[in-house]
Amino acid sequence: MFDSNYKFTCVDRFLKYVKYDTQSNEDSTTFPSDPKQIELSKALVEELKQIGMKDAAMDEYGYVMATLLSNSKKNVPTIGFISHVDTSPAVTGANVNPVIHKNYQGGDIVLPKDPSRIIDAAGNPELKEMIGLDIITTDGTTLLGADDKAGISEIIDAMNYLITHPEVKHGTIKVCFTPDEEVGRGTEKFDVTKFGAKYAYTIDGSTRGEVETETFSADAVAIKFNGKNVHPGYAKGKMVNAVKIAARFLEMLPKGHLSPETTEKREGYVHPTQVNGNETQTVVKFIIRDFNADKLKEFETLLKGLCEKTVAQFSGSSFEFEIIEQYRNMKYILDQHPQVEEYAIEALKKLGITPINSSIRGGTDGSRLSYMGLPTPNLFAGGHNFHAYSEYVAVQDMEAAVKMIVTLANVWEEKS
Repeated sequence: MFDSNYKFTCVDRFLKYVKYDTQSNEDSTTFPSDPKQIELSKALVEELKQIGMKDAAMDEYGYVMATLLSNSKKNVPTIGFISHVDTSPAVTGANVNPVIHKNYQGGDIVLPKDPSRIIDAAGNPELKEMIGLDIITTDGTTLLGADDKAGISEIIDAMNYLITHPEVKHGTIKVCFTPDEEVGRGTEKFDVTKFGAKYAYTIDGSTRGEVETETFSADAVAIKFNGKNVHPGYAKGKMVNAVKIAARFLEMLPKGHLSPETTEKREGYVHPTQVNGNETQTVVKFIIRDFNADKLKEFETLLKGLCEKTVAQFSGSSFEFEIIEQYRNMKYILDQHPQVEEYAIEALKKLGITPINSSIRGGTDGSRLSYMGLPTPNLFAGGHNFHAYSEYVAVQDMEAAVKMIVTLANVWEEKS
């Protein structure tokens, strides 16, 4: 079905997009969390218009939306494709210099600007399946931004294909590029009614063939430990040091389980992410995750119990405990709309790609969107080692994602 003479644009677009520093800021109270994300969003509006999506626009919050009208005589449900412009706060996204390793032949990949940073074959077993592919990495000084600029590039390329190949029948397609996904706020201002799709897909996954219909359920926890500060020269018998209270609390956390470094597959975790403060007050922030939403209550009870045990050891201390709901496992919603997953799997099979049904040990915009009335599983974009200097993506996997989006749009039309 796919035109073998088509000249893909996704890689050229991707190499351009990663030059924009779009790192989001988890401590910001503005939306978007950092206005520099807007610069890429503005450019994406123009590129969507250039390929023929004339209604492309960015709203006051930085969401970019556009429409490709149906070319079918059938009553096809409107579907959407979504990716995010921001990159992780964990590693700098400024001055990204992508490197293309053509015709990868196995072994470790040394990142040229910092040879101490290596994508080791032993620790990245998926590289065994990538012999002969062209792999894009960073130079070792930044992250790459495949999460999720690969997804953006693939969506725009797929829309370009559909516009230039009107013989491929499809229903109305909506496109959206969101800010702030990496800090859990990607859907905070998302207008489902304005978007106008009945079903959607985030293009934000990893390995070729992934169809992800299940995410963690997630909450954040902020714990404030209150002490009593006194001039250290006169503090004997008076000072209650909140920094030490927090340290004692952290030392009491489980050692051999319930942390990201000790869990896998369907195991949840309790993960401290940040400590800030002084003798008077020290704040410890957590993220807690599990596929079973009920487990989050158990984790919250565990943390609160440890807080109580800790402050009992420091006379005059206290704590404040705040829970912030983040997102819930989208599987509870997607199970009510099985065709969304089924059509994605059919599209992959048509392309000769083996579907990989997997669960995300994290979340996507689709987690919240599903609960906002827009069932939205996650499909592969091809990137690996997200949020790290060792991030990479293969050219051929990006092109496969473009084919998947095009074919999926056609499957919806065929099934209607």
